[in-house]
Amino acid sequence: MTLLGKLTDIIYPPRCHGCRDFIDRNETGFFCTDCYSDFSRISSPMCPVCSTPFVSDAQKDHLCEDCLRDRPSYQSAFAAYHYKGAIVKAIYQFKYGAKTYLSESLGRLLAEYSEGLSMESGNLLIVPVPLHPKRLRERGFNQGLLLARPVALHLKAELDFLSLRRTRYTAPQASLKKGERKKNVRGAFHVENPGAVEGKTILLVDDVSTTGNTLNECARILIKSGCMKVFCLILAKAGDRGIFN
Repeated sequence: MTLLGKLTDIIYPPRCHGCRDFIDRNETGFFCTDCYSDFSRISSPMCPVCSTPFVSDAQKDHLCEDCLRDRPSYQSAFAAYHYKGAIVKAIYQFKYGAKTYLSESLGRLLAEYSEGLSMESGNLLIVPVPLHPKRLRERGFNQGLLLARPVALHLKAELDFLSLRRTRYTAPQASLKKGERKKNVRGAFHVENPGAVEGKTILLVDDVSTTGNTLNECARILIKSGCMKVFCLILAKAGDRGIFN
């Protein structure tokens, strides 16, 4: 830590980005020990395509029913954490409480997780899931973009937040039933500049995924516009039928 950073911590003692208790950043980083230990990493057994975790004694990864029936347009969606416990509060405060400083800690967690991903790294382009302009004005920021920036820096990859656009205003996916979510986002995205994604391997970045329909629709449009492959990176995977909650 720099001298300025040390002086800042003395004047403004750092607080945990989860529970807001005072912390020593040199020892615990951005989160206190209790909050960080409550972050539940997703691990096997899981679906190797959408990262759906299974409640099963089986230890091997295998395709989930949804991916067997209707394979997504993306190659794999990598999810770092279960959407439960302390990370739920952190993401909620970040996304809906306008506490954008949380992107520093959450973005670092996602960037560190991205280091071990199994995907083609050549010609990699980092693309955040876009917000509709109306939603962007309401919120004031795109949480996916704030998370994508540290990922791009960590992977030393180009960041493109202009080519993929959301052209239709849609209801929030979380407010809809599973069967309604695919229809809700169908045709909601457009690639403004196909030449920017042509021949690229795309890594889509977002904060939370449940059914994966938004990611799938983005991937479908990107593939249609000429990119080679699409992978997805999400901070947390929300619960769904047949998975660990």
